[in-house]
Formats: sequence, structure tokens, C-alpha cells
Amino acid sequence: MQGLAKGGFAGMGALSMPLLALAIDPVRAAAILLPILIVQDVVGVWAFRRTFDRHVLAWMLPGAAVGIALGYGFAASVPPSAVLAAVGLISMLFGAWRLWTERRGMPVASRSPGWVGSLFGVLSGITSQIAHAGQPPYQLWVLPRQLPRDMLVGTTALFFCAVNWLKVPAYLGLGQFTRANLLTSAALLPVAIATTFGGVWLVRRVSAKRFYTLIYVLMIAVGAKLVWDGVA
Repeated sequence: MQGLAKGGFAGMGALSMPLLALAIDPVRAAAILLPILIVQDVVGVWAFRRTFDRHVLAWMLPGAAVGIALGYGFAASVPPSAVLAAVGLISMLFGAWRLWTERRGMPVASRSPGWVGSLFGVLSGITSQIAHAGQPPYQLWVLPRQLPRDMLVGTTALFFCAVNWLKVPAYLGLGQFTRANLLTSAALLPVAIATTFGGVWLVRRVSAKRFYTLIYVLMIAVGAKLVWDGVA
């Protein structure tokens, strides 16, 4: 799932951490996934390096940096389950609304001010730090802009590449880059890289309209999973 997400099917990756957390401690699960995400980012960024939106990155990345710091500093006082449930509910409602407007043929493009993007960047940073679940808040601001397919994928790849590197000091501080965790990451890496290339191949063969429809469906599925994890 994480590989397909990094290859361009944004949204699927948010399911990886909850599934891994079914078997091991959630903090350890997130630490195991982080090195894999960083290596996968290389594939996604290289494949779509010429197609990205500077405006989106300029507004969202500073907010994401603030969100990562908040997620690290206040994790003890803000229940992660409550954050994930709220993000999941918003994601489900947004995805359903976008599918409804497209089905009725209503205009869906929207360009809210850049400072709104910074606020969504903060939320994306918080949820990414807590559970690598930064995609839904990111998509809430970026998808309504209706970027061309390859530009959306390239912008997403660059954004989360930067976000994942910003999370490294926090996980170092938590002492989670242990030998056992890194060996587990290394064991999972070959499959992750192969599926990332598979995601890139698939994205370039799916029409832009179907691509956006699939993303909205995935947002609803991911949102439902986050709500389930938050209330369970």
C-alpha cells in the first residue's frame, strides 16, 4: 500500500501504519515505516521531478514544519486517537462531497488563499508526525485546486519527501531508530520499492478524471479506517 501511495496513488499509504500497528506498538510501527518512506520518496521525486506546483509547496511546507513540532511536543497531552478520528471524519465527508459534486456535473475547482494552505500544512504535519497520516489534510487543500495529474503527483512527492526528513529528529529523540527496527525496515524495503515503481507505472496509465475519482474513493476508505482506529 505504501509503495502504491508513493508511486502516485496518494491516500493508500495512510492504511499502512494502522495495519502494522495491529501487530506491534504504534510508535515502533511508525519508526519502522519512516526509513522506508524516505527511500520510497527518492523514486517518486525522481519520476515526477519536473512537474510540481511551487505555490503549494511554498505555503504548505512551513505549516507542516510547525505541525511536526507540535505533534512531537504535545503528543502526550493530545490523544492521537482523537486527532486521527477527527481527520478521518473530515476526510470521509470531503471525499463524499467531491464525488457527489462530480456526479452532478457541478464545478469543483477552488483556489483558497495561501494562508489557508499553511493551516492545512500544520494539520498535515501533526497527523504525519503522530501516525504518518498527513495525506488527508494535505489533500483537503490541494485536491480542490484541480492540478494536472502529473503535477499533483509530483507536488505530493516533494511535499512528503520534505515532511519525512523533518520527522527524523523527532524519532531520533524518541530513541526509535534501534537496530531491530532498522533491520525490519530493511527487510520490508525491497517490496516497498517495487510497488512504488508499480504505482508510477499505473498512475501514468490512468486518465486524469478517473485518477481524481479514485483518490476521492481512497480518501473515504482511509477516513473510515482512521475513524475506526480513533474510536476503537
